[in-house]
Amino acid sequence: MKILFISSEVAPFSKTGGLGDVAGALPGALAGLGHEVKVITPRYADVKEPRLTATGQSIRLRFPFGEEGGPILSVRVAERHEVLFLENERFFGRSGIYGDMYGGFGDNHRRFAYLSIGALQAAQRLQFIPDIVHLNDWQTGLAAVALRRGFQGTPLSRARCVMTIHNLAYQGQYGKDVMDELGLPWDLFTSHDGIEFYDTVNYLKAGIVFSDAVTTVSPTYAKEIQTPEMGASLDGLLLRQQGRLVGILNGIDTHEWDPATDPLLPARYSPGDLSGKTVNKRELLRRMGLPETDAPVFGAVTRLAWQKGVDLLLEVLPTALQADIRFVAVASGEGPYEEGLRMLQARFPKQVGVHIGFDRGLSHLVEAGADFFLMPSRYEPCGLNQMYSLRYGTVPIVRATGGLVDTVEGGLDGTGILFEAFHPAALLAAMRRGQALYADPARLEGFRRRGMERDFSWASSARKYESLFSSLRKE
Repeated sequence: MKILFISSEVAPFSKTGGLGDVAGALPGALAGLGHEVKVITPRYADVKEPRLTATGQSIRLRFPFGEEGGPILSVRVAERHEVLFLENERFFGRSGIYGDMYGGFGDNHRRFAYLSIGALQAAQRLQFIPDIVHLNDWQTGLAAVALRRGFQGTPLSRARCVMTIHNLAYQGQYGKDVMDELGLPWDLFTSHDGIEFYDTVNYLKAGIVFSDAVTTVSPTYAKEIQTPEMGASLDGLLLRQQGRLVGILNGIDTHEWDPATDPLLPARYSPGDLSGKTVNKRELLRRMGLPETDAPVFGAVTRLAWQKGVDLLLEVLPTALQADIRFVAVASGEGPYEEGLRMLQARFPKQVGVHIGFDRGLSHLVEAGADFFLMPSRYEPCGLNQMYSLRYGTVPIVRATGGLVDTVEGGLDGTGILFEAFHPAALLAAMRRGQALYADPARLEGFRRRGMERDFSWASSARKYESLFSSLRKE
């Protein structure tokens, strides 16, 4: 198949979260199955890529607010895997992907309309006629509308369209004046199944309504978003998509995240020889400024945000630390949460180590050196760190939600520890179960080995996408 993959971020060129990881890995896995994949993304100012080459083609789009265009650049990643960049100084020639320290950019509705429609025109210019157009999150939602309306009657119109929701909380909502600003037909707003959402324009809803299939990043999250509690006011629409909505679990990069070969670790190890974990634990404590100990180490590598349950963690830790445990974190995000971690470290200087900011090497060391990994998320569409933890023999302690349920097995012979209620007592009880497990070395080793033997590679996920794409083509 020929697959056109459109994303607002693509690792390693641009990334703010899991979307960038998926857009960097899934196309490569599909190409490895024999498909021809072209990924289209903006060329942001921060993309300093020496391999960029000119394609000799450019796009030109006319909007009521003016004409916009720019060249199409290319990086050939593999034989069947190419990343194409849309260059436009006005929209993408600034630092930041979605916003800056003052908030989201005020012209994001224009910027991502340009990406959505421009990606389809770029495919035309390069004479790449896809079988499948794969969209990702609200930033690409208008491409589904354009494919069915603006490109009707062109060779692109035969393509089947798939929208993947990576996080339903972000929907791209704008005032209805956007309709005239972008030149969108008003029947799209007034029709029952259009892009209107409580008298606003909703880019994600546009992608859902006008796509042939909708996927999300784990089977459990696909069920959760069809409920009022987790549906972010789109649950009714998603419930009506039941036959077209499927959850496909994200994979992880098993080349970067492999304790047997990881160059960022002082000691490598495998399920057959776990001795390296002790060396990594000792180095982790040293790096975090904590004395060496045989006590259990609980770790976290997280974005400090409401979704991640950081408030719950900060509420529970002062009580949990009354026992002989250690806590280490590599984290950054919202100011009050950063301050909360600093205060915790000041209160427990011999038990708590905190690094505020991103540190790739230290993140790998937490996964390898900690005994337990904490993810008390309010909701988690997929989650990657629990899969990294399992692969590194670090037992995850997670809330039973979203992709965490789909990847972590509880029980006496499981791979991790799950708790149901989003409540301090539930998290504290789960941590104490971790302490009890740590006190039983034989059982702890069983948890570690079972987790390390699980397969979370992209190959399995890519085959599921391949099956979905094939069924859409047959329809």
